[in-house]
Amino acid sequence: MSSFDLRSVELLSGLDDAAIERLTENLSSCSLASGETLFCEGDPGATAYIVTAGELEIFKMSREQAVRIAVSGPGVIVGEMSLLTGEPRNAGARALVDTELVAIPKASLDALLETNAGAVRALFDVFISRWREQQSRLRQAERMAQIGVLTAGLAHEMNNPAAAVTRGAGLLPVAIERRTVAEAALPAAVRLPVPASPERVMSPVDRAAVEDDLELTLEKLGVDDAWRATPALADAGYTADDLSGVDPQTAGAVVDALAARAEVAALVAEVAEGSKRLSELVAALKSYSFLDQAPVQDVDIAKGIDDTLLILKSKTSGISVVRDYEPDLPTITAHGSRLNQVWTNLIDNAADAIRDAGIDDGHITVTVTAGDADVVVAIENDGPEIPAVVQDRIFEAFFTTKEPGRGTGLGLDTVYDIVVNQHRGTIDVESSPQRTSFTVTLPIDPTSESHP
Repeated sequence: MSSFDLRSVELLSGLDDAAIERLTENLSSCSLASGETLFCEGDPGATAYIVTAGELEIFKMSREQAVRIAVSGPGVIVGEMSLLTGEPRNAGARALVDTELVAIPKASLDALLETNAGAVRALFDVFISRWREQQSRLRQAERMAQIGVLTAGLAHEMNNPAAAVTRGAGLLPVAIERRTVAEAALPAAVRLPVPASPERVMSPVDRAAVEDDLELTLEKLGVDDAWRATPALADAGYTADDLSGVDPQTAGAVVDALAARAEVAALVAEVAEGSKRLSELVAALKSYSFLDQAPVQDVDIAKGIDDTLLILKSKTSGISVVRDYEPDLPTITAHGSRLNQVWTNLIDNAADAIRDAGIDDGHITVTVTAGDADVVVAIENDGPEIPAVVQDRIFEAFFTTKEPGRGTGLGLDTVYDIVVNQHRGTIDVESSPQRTSFTVTLPIDPTSESHP
């Protein structure tokens, strides 16, 4: 091993000469080329390392992206937490440049901590510092990942209505011109027929029958290419009976005018419907984030869940979502935007559980009920069972059942913090084969004496 001064390491700075000499006997040197990985998240930890030259990047995978937690230079010890806890590495490490290291076997670190109180205190300080730094960075990464999920969902939901508005607006000038020309060609004395039931909703079979009847009627009236006009007339609510009284002498001009009017009306309706849908999505997003509102206000839980489901509609596509809300639910005093983070995490996890299990006809059921002092929200899915050993740890920070890179283990920890610590509520999980339910109980008034 090189003549690196072990006392330059904070953890070892308080050791006497005898302890340093005893520790040195079991150390070895190693090196990494730039970009080479020292260990990965999830690897077993049997060795700690001291950086003697170069730099290591400490990173954690989140949503398939590497999130840098820290950069460790000469004199910094890495990988010691796995030695102390006996658990797999909770982060990875790789060389940013050519790096030299000293390897400390688990047995040597154990012996050091058993015989030197100063090393124990130094290691505790390092542990706390690392934990806070890692937690801060990963919480930020989790928030950004959640924003990414919401953004993707909104982009998907806005795409169709935005395309409809663009298409309709582009076609309207031509359609209006066609209507103007068609109406100008009508004889002055001709009055256009009005459909008897313009607002009818038809099944595909019924619509096909209406179009067939219209086509036959127009052919009897001598209209050329009658099949071209029938879809637009059916859209406008016309039936064969509505056109039976048209004069064959003017039938062609009448049908052209009716079809042109129907085309304009259909495009206007398309633009209006698309605009309405976009407006609803923007309103849902504003309500979801509680923009321009006080941090704490009276919150409608059911509306918050509906807004969340609307924004996550693409994520729950193909999954049957059942809403079961008790009527006349009271509002609660709460941080509305933070509670919406709770519903986002729980619904997102429920959808992932169903999809990961390959369930084609999955269901998510959201139930909201109220008691004298609480509102209770249950979010249930028919995905696979969560093992009992996992249920005991499911709300721990950084604990996740997903493979490295798919989750940071902060989603349910965030849920727990918002519900329990910020709103004085409770959250429980029950799981059995083909059923998992998270139940959130929130006080209507968290300042009440009944919720200490």
